[in-house]
Amino acid sequence: MQGIYFINDRICLDGLIKEESIAIQEQSLKNFINEQKIQVVKFNPYQLNDYYTIPHALLYDLKKEKVSIDCFLYYSSQVMEDFIYSYPAKWLILKSFFKKVISVEKQNDLNIREVV
Repeated sequence: MQGIYFINDRICLDGLIKEESIAIQEQSLKNFINEQKIQVVKFNPYQLNDYYTIPHALLYDLKKEKVSIDCFLYYSSQVMEDFIYSYPAKWLILKSFFKKVISVEKQNDLNIREVV
């Protein structure tokens, strides 16, 4: 199974500092990737990390490559919340490139579920 994962490097989760928030997201996602034996896909050879931090850049790369990937992974609805509410149409387009969209850390946020 192939996948792409997203880490929000601009958010502070649960009152943690940004560096800790990034570390928590990265560790949880990498654990899930290893457990599920997901092969991480990287389109841009100039990309510094194996993950995306900008949803617009991911969408651009997906449109350019014109491919369908098995799964899109992110830590929680909280890390995607700003993008989902600010760009609902782009979120739907982004999701359409993946067979599954997986939030690794499950949350009980009904508002997000309605939009997603």
